[in-house]
Amino acid sequence: MNSKNDSRDSILATATRLFHLQGYHATGLNQILKESGAPKGSLYYHFPNGKEQLAIEAVHRMAEFVEADILKSLNKDVSAVTGIQNHILKMVDCFNEIDTLEGIPIGIVAAETSLISEPLRLACQAAFEKWEETYRICLIKEGFELEHATKLSMLINSMIEGAITRCLTNKNGQPLQVVAEYLPILLKK
Repeated sequence: MNSKNDSRDSILATATRLFHLQGYHATGLNQILKESGAPKGSLYYHFPNGKEQLAIEAVHRMAEFVEADILKSLNKDVSAVTGIQNHILKMVDCFNEIDTLEGIPIGIVAAETSLISEPLRLACQAAFEKWEETYRICLIKEGFELEHATKLSMLINSMIEGAITRCLTNKNGQPLQVVAEYLPILLKK
């Protein structure tokens, strides 16, 4: 990989982490540059539309990361319930290291920006829909009807995102733990 790509990847990785830890408004471009170690000119070279473009790409990056994690949890030889529980429990582990929350979905960025940036709102919506589609496909394979699987997928994703907000305020993973614990009741046929 050349240094231009290294610089771009470093900026994007740092921005993704900071947006998810601090939120969109609390994260400044100077902080992103300082923590990434990238030269100042490289930010606008790689992200000519500035902070909003960087945040959109960070949301896409996180969407892909979370989708891959969901698929990894579901592709083990387990039921849909167990696979989704495993995915949630991996997030619980993130809250044991509250200062390094990696892999936390995008609900905070969505809540903070959805009324002020249509492009960011759409990026967050697409991420949520991607994850819900992943759950939906899994639930259909388990024998759930299409409409029921679609609604359950949205409910699962909403519970996870809501629990993440509670985990952040609690500074522990207990709310996600409760979601994982009660998921089998929700997914009982």
